[in-house]
This record gives sequence, structure tokens and C-alpha cells, in this order.
Amino acid sequence: MTEPHLGGTYGQQLEAARWAEAEGLVSFARCDHFLSDGDPTPDATDAFAVLAGLARDTTDIRLCVLVSPITFRHPAVIAKNAVTIDQMSGGRFDLGVGTGWMELEHVNLGFPFPEWRERWARFEDALNYLDAAFGEGHASYEGAYYTLDADVKPKPTGMRRVLGGSGPKRTPSLAGEWADEYNFFICPPDEARAKIEVMRAVADGRNVEATAMGGPLVGRTEAEYQERLAKSAAKRDLQPKELEDRYKNNGFPIGTPDRVAETVAALEDAGVERIYVQWLDLDDLDAMKETVDIVRGG
Repeated sequence: MTEPHLGGTYGQQLEAARWAEAEGLVSFARCDHFLSDGDPTPDATDAFAVLAGLARDTTDIRLCVLVSPITFRHPAVIAKNAVTIDQMSGGRFDLGVGTGWMELEHVNLGFPFPEWRERWARFEDALNYLDAAFGEGHASYEGAYYTLDADVKPKPTGMRRVLGGSGPKRTPSLAGEWADEYNFFICPPDEARAKIEVMRAVADGRNVEATAMGGPLVGRTEAEYQERLAKSAAKRDLQPKELEDRYKNNGFPIGTPDRVAETVAALEDAGVERIYVQWLDLDDLDAMKETVDIVRGG
């Protein structure tokens, strides 16, 4: 999973996706942001446009937007983008949606950024709209913010619906009701277990995959790990021990392969079925490949 609003051309994303496909990974995912606060401001490509390109430039790997804020697009536009990429990819597209959170990109680009309560209400409204749009036959929905009365075609084929968010109750409950996959940011195993239990209770036997996403900090040896920790801490103007404690407290896989394996096993025991390895620096694909390999247990 990568964040190309921090920098990354289509060619770099394609290289990462093709490597992941060749390695037999399940999915290549990217965020949906239009801007960052970098100085100088890096290029920021559109998520749906990139994933449409990857749909034609890859063959087997699933492709996921993780996640698209409902503040950027009307749900009709989200639905049309999703089913088009689903068609282009032969059913390999996964649609992730969320409330939107980065105020900077909304303000600077002129998007409305409602207060939290309205964003959440719009989010729930959009989920119901999409549920109607993707269903069989004529679609009808009358919500507080969105309405639908149309025969919406094409319909999804292999597309999966992903609901992402880190809240302890409302997000996992909605995922249990609406999604095929529930995704949250990596957290300590006890927190992950509690969220997944909420989702499972609402799903009531319906199969919803529980996945987590985050950026591991690893090394083949202790020396390699300490070197990467020091560099990462310096970028954040932190001491290495301070950054390491943050990673530990948040449940991230860190350290050498044996430590990483323990963390991954604990997350699996908590109910996490798949991990998206978040990677930000598309200029350093060699380090990305090593990190993914270590998290996989290679």
C-alpha cells in the first residue's frame, strides 16, 4: 500500500504493482489524496485514474483504493469509477471508502470540508447509496444528502467493498453490515481483537475479511534496523528511542525478522487475516521489497 500524494509517478506505481504481482502478493493498494504539505509539493496522481491504468497493465493482482474520501466525489461518480475499473480489470478491483480527514487538501483545493458529524452522516448516506447502485435491478435510494432513482449499469462482477477506519465501534459495525473487507490501521493486538469482534458480531456469520495497514520499520540485522531507525527518526526530528517506542506502542512490526514474526503472529491471533505493508518512498523500491519480504517471513 503506497501514498503517491507524497510523490510517485505512474511508472513507479506500475513497477511496484508488477513486482507485487510477480511475488504472488494478494493486492496492490494506494491512497486517494490530492495534495500533501510537502515542501516542495510533490506530484500527486489521481487514485482512480492510476488504478484504471494498472487494471490494464497487470493481469492477476487485486487493485485497491484504500480509501476514497466521500468528500471528493459524489457517490454516483465513485460507483461509476469503481464498476468501470472492475470491468477493465476482469473483476480485480476493491473499492475502499472513508469519511475524509485531511483538512489541508480540502481547504487548499477548494473542496468543502464539513465538520465531523456531517462528514460521518454523509459517509453513511453514501454507503447506502452505493449499496443500492451496486444491487440488482432498478436502484432507488432516498437519503438525507443523496438520492438515486435509476437503472445503474454496469454492475460489479468481482469487485469487493472495503470499509476503512480506526474507530473502535462505529466503523467496525458499519463494516460488518456493509463491507467485504474491514481495514484498520495497525494497532496493538488487544485493540485489533476488540474491533474485529465488534465487526464479527454485526456481520453475524457473513464473511468479512479483517485486514490491517501500516508501515513496518525493519532490518535483516540489528545493525541494519538501527540504521534505518536513526534515519527515520531524524526525518521526524525525534530521537531513535522515542520513535521506536511510538512504533511499539502502536503495535507496528519493527526490528529484525524474529521480532517482526512475533508481532505478525500476535496480530494474526487477534483475527487479522492480511496486512497491507504501507510504503511511502517509491524512489527506494529495493528497501520496499526487503521490508515486504521480512513481514512475509522471508
